Amino acid sequence: MKLPQEFLNKMKNLLGEEEYENFLESYSSARYYGLRVNTLKTGTKEFLDISPFDLQPVPWTRDGFYYPEGESPGRHPYYHAGLYYIQEPSAMLPGEVLGAKPGENVLDICAAPGGKTVQIAAGMKGKGLLVSNDINSDRVKALVKNIELCGVRNAIVTNESPEKLSRNFNGFFDRILVDAPCSGEGMFRKDEDAARSWENFKCERCSSMQQEILSYVDKMLKPGGILVYSTCTFAPEEDEKMIASFINQNGHYNIAKIPRIAGIDRGRPEWADGNIGLEGTVRLWPHKLKGEGHFVAMLYKEGTEGCQAVDKYSQMQWAEGIPPQYKEVFNRFVGDNLNTEIKGYLYIKGNNLYCLPVEMPDLNGLKVAKFGWYLGEFNNGRFEPSHSLITSLDKNDIKRTVDFNSGSREVLAYLKGETLIIEGEKGYTGICVDGYTLGWAKQTGDMLKNLYPKGWRKMS
Repeated sequence: MKLPQEFLNKMKNLLGEEEYENFLESYSSARYYGLRVNTLKTGTKEFLDISPFDLQPVPWTRDGFYYPEGESPGRHPYYHAGLYYIQEPSAMLPGEVLGAKPGENVLDICAAPGGKTVQIAAGMKGKGLLVSNDINSDRVKALVKNIELCGVRNAIVTNESPEKLSRNFNGFFDRILVDAPCSGEGMFRKDEDAARSWENFKCERCSSMQQEILSYVDKMLKPGGILVYSTCTFAPEEDEKMIASFINQNGHYNIAKIPRIAGIDRGRPEWADGNIGLEGTVRLWPHKLKGEGHFVAMLYKEGTEGCQAVDKYSQMQWAEGIPPQYKEVFNRFVGDNLNTEIKGYLYIKGNNLYCLPVEMPDLNGLKVAKFGWYLGEFNNGRFEPSHSLITSLDKNDIKRTVDFNSGSREVLAYLKGETLIIEGEKGYTGICVDGYTLGWAKQTGDMLKNLYPKGWRKMS
């Protein structure tokens, strides 16, 4: 592949002759492909027992695996059931390092298309509040889809600048992930377009954005909180120098040491005026491990405030002011169609019903793309369930289900949006693949009306 000469000259100067040759040789090697099991939907062992792919573990994350080149996991019905997220192996490290836990308030500030958000959500297990943000409105659409596909219940999706977020969330978050917009040098082997567009996204432009993001992130992180900063670039200006500058400007942070395993390398303090603490940061190099280029730093903010979020609503709790008829309609739907209760704080936006495990935070003045777990819509005295409702439920939570084998003609027909000629009891029916929910259909007697979202349907 053709790499920018200015980039090559810079890397040769940074790495020295011998390491530079090893680095350059990696671009002639095959790239690595990965997926991460979505433990909100299935256990890692359970998935390995049914996996149609030859999987080998990614050593720096608990639920990540390599799959062979030539496989197409994005076309398999298990993908449409949200059992895994396709993700570059090195990109799995920042979410693992963040270590989000149930009950916390967590921010993923540059979240689209959602791989790290889904990984964070898996660690939170539906408890606490996850705010997933991206400033790009087009990319937010993919973020919302991936959150819904993977059955995330506790996420709010915003489409805002860090400055505006900081006005509403001052000192609010226990953990923040900044997977910063960057010059993308670490992705050149994976994406040749990144190499071609490098001239337009060189580190000088990106570093100013990174500085701005970090300045507002500091305002939003609680004392005692954890900040993880990552990029997919090799540029010291966006990596070690960025962290050194941030700590110099905000003296109340300490760098935590990230374990170096399976070829993960140390940060390079010599590239940032010899700041010794930067040895705790890590670099993932394509010539040293099975993955692309990444930089990750983990910082502790001084203080002891810690996590204060709790799983407050272990039962159903309606927000104040909701008309009784809405409650009656929804409760009737639950009684007629589900074997489980909907637990959490329920509130309405327009005619849409949402649920969160905590009360809604202050979102005034913010652009919000998703207000939590979207349950469905009230329409002419009826409740129409959403796709995100069923993707967050287990098969046993639904009264009427039809379960297809992953290799069956019927499951492919369903994913294409076709009507299925199957008899059954009238009403909403959960369509499943090998025991995992795919979406809704409506039984009308001798056929199932397909309710799989039109924008999600397979074309082939």
